[in-house]
Amino acid sequence: MNGVLLEDYDGLLFDLDGTVYRGEQPLPSAAEVVRAAREHGRAVRFVTNNASRRPAEVADHLNELDLNTGPDEVSTSAQAGAALLAERVPAGSKVLVLGAEGLVEEVRLVGLTPVRSADEKPVGVVQGLSKTLGWPEFAEATLAIQAGALWVACNLDLVLPTERGMLPGNGALVAAVRAATGAEPLVAGKPAATQLDQAASSAGLSRPLVVGDRLDTDIEGAVTAGMDSLLVLTGVATPASLLAAPAHQRPRHVSAGLEGLLAPTADSEISGPSGWKSTVDGSRLVLAHDGGSEHDLSALRSLCSAWWASGTGTPKVVAADHAAEAALRRLALD
Repeated sequence: MNGVLLEDYDGLLFDLDGTVYRGEQPLPSAAEVVRAAREHGRAVRFVTNNASRRPAEVADHLNELDLNTGPDEVSTSAQAGAALLAERVPAGSKVLVLGAEGLVEEVRLVGLTPVRSADEKPVGVVQGLSKTLGWPEFAEATLAIQAGALWVACNLDLVLPTERGMLPGNGALVAAVRAATGAEPLVAGKPAATQLDQAASSAGLSRPLVVGDRLDTDIEGAVTAGMDSLLVLTGVATPASLLAAPAHQRPRHVSAGLEGLLAPTADSEISGPSGWKSTVDGSRLVLAHDGGSEHDLSALRSLCSAWWASGTGTPKVVAADHAAEAALRRLALD
């Protein structure tokens, strides 16, 4: 285990959906990686933008996946959203909850009073994902926001990875309220730094690694919080979206899955040696095999390193040889 990526950091901040599991199914190496981190004295926190479940419920699910987790190791965007409101409104204030019962509980825990109707004249609205919300609930939130209530969104995730595919996330539902009110919410979860900072602080971490599958939440959140990150390609992000990522959504590391945490650091670091040579030629990015590893992720790291140093947007990627042509085809970059 000497020299592997997880040993470079004092703790790991894991995203859940699309990173540790997809829907109800665990992703490969999740239990092995978490067990190895703990054996090496690294703290573990599970930082999820899902606001629909209580920390204890999340921990129960993780325990079913053999991750041996307690509620104190779970940080939800419901907790972050409730805390954000508590910082901005007086103690005991009425807050309209547009979300699941787990979010209601978090609002109570920070000393605020959850309500469900705009007729209660709430001073705040907090919105998190619930799969049973309907038009009546959205109407109450809309009325409260139009009357001047402070609006906090637990997260802006547009989609939710499941075993059936990508389904609407909280961000898609926030968009409906935004369209109806013309207002913009404060955001508590990733990519805001609040939730990641809270999770790192709870474990006493000074050098955490954020591990996630989304560029616009996990990775952008890490950049905002000044933390290194590992992107895993088991959820939302693809090789093409990574290559085209703007500066504020670029990870330090990339791997196919969580097993990258058990491999040498150089195997995942974008700027590390790759066995490939990538050259920028205007808007073109040319990939050539350079005599070393022919691993597809090594080729992707080479492409990202070259393009990020000199270009932005989406390049036209071309192959200089047969090995490069095959790698680009497997990465869906041809």
